[in-house]
Amino acid sequence: MAPRLLHYADIENAYDDPERIGRLAGLIDQLRDSETVVCGAGDNTAPGVLSLVTQGRQALDFYRAVEPDAEVFGNHDFDYGVEATRELVGDSPQPWLGANVFEEGERFATDAGALAHTVVETDAHRIGLVGVATPDTPVMTPEADDLEFTASVAAVAESVEALEGEVDYTVVLSHCGDDTELAAELDVDAVLGGHDHTAHTERIAGTLVARPGANGRRLLDVELGDDEATLTAHAVLDGPLDEDVETALRKRMDETGLSEVVTTLDTPLELEKRDRYGGESRVGNVVTDALRWRADTEVAMLRAGIRESDPLSGTVTAVDLVGVLPFDNDLVVLELTGEQLLESFRECDHSYRYPEVPDWRVGHVSGATLVWDEPGQLVEARVGGEPVAPDRTYSVAVDFHHVESDHLFSAFDERDVVRTVGKAYEALVEYAREFGIDPEIEGRIRRPAVEQSEIR
Repeated sequence: MAPRLLHYADIENAYDDPERIGRLAGLIDQLRDSETVVCGAGDNTAPGVLSLVTQGRQALDFYRAVEPDAEVFGNHDFDYGVEATRELVGDSPQPWLGANVFEEGERFATDAGALAHTVVETDAHRIGLVGVATPDTPVMTPEADDLEFTASVAAVAESVEALEGEVDYTVVLSHCGDDTELAAELDVDAVLGGHDHTAHTERIAGTLVARPGANGRRLLDVELGDDEATLTAHAVLDGPLDEDVETALRKRMDETGLSEVVTTLDTPLELEKRDRYGGESRVGNVVTDALRWRADTEVAMLRAGIRESDPLSGTVTAVDLVGVLPFDNDLVVLELTGEQLLESFRECDHSYRYPEVPDWRVGHVSGATLVWDEPGQLVEARVGGEPVAPDRTYSVAVDFHHVESDHLFSAFDERDVVRTVGKAYEALVEYAREFGIDPEIEGRIRRPAVEQSEIR
């Protein structure tokens, strides 16, 4: 019988739906046999509401039930700092793999059991698993800034060479997103990935490359045959329920104290990719309005942080709202010159600084109206109905992550922060409690040259 791998990645905020994680655990148990390897490819501890409260340790309920064979470091697995990650590694039943993750010249968390690669023995085969994280981790997650993330291909190649002759199959578990180079340059049987939330399957130079997508909705079932690996995708909600896992997570949820109903919604609030990244949206408007209201500023901006989830509808709890912005980030007030503000508005278009980013990706604003005549070309910017004056000073509310991560905005930094006003997620809960949630599209962001149909 050929060996199989059951693969998941980017579980993230699915822990806030205890039934979904219970069914993921139940499905793994149902499909597993003596020739099966179970593995994750990162971001399986954070972000999310339960993750925020427990610093990622809610994942241990899942890990201890499933007992995976390996997990990989994702960028969000460092959301609560290096020491919290090290403790999580030590308390997990499975080894964590990071062939390219180093701390002061040594492989990260080896003292807690982390490895570059591991060998899993089934009844009839030996499977080599190599784990690799995106080298951009410190850029996206400043909490990991003290670590070094080396080039992925070179690091994996070293492990592949070490495994040669020792295993029957070699599989790369990658949290890099684009795994084209890994598959093209390395002689491996499959590259099973994460980081990019779009489900994906292709063959590159004969190597199977696959991602399951995000939030615990799909489990990949990969068979390593003699000729080439084959793949079946299973819908997690079709799986049986592991009631022990569901109960453990529901208990954690009850203990958060966030189960109160805050408001009700007559019209569902969508949280798809189009709503989070594709220009003005109802959720983008209500989040930035909440930040501006709580901080009492002229403007609020947001380029990242709204998480993908099922639509909010009907009764909405504090858990639901925290899940929209599930990060432990301060809400801060900046004082920016008009020149800085104009540059920040330009940077709301993701392709302005990064031409490789899709044209449709743009952030959200409150208190301002922005008009582009084509991607990257801002032609009009107004605050309070008036054109931005280069020599004026403006008060601006942002999530602190936008200050400390210069890949989001380069026009301002910590020197421009004048005060802190609580947590960003608290602002959204307080705003909903005070005013309810009924946002409208108002024409804050207009981009006639970009068709919404391009969002994918």
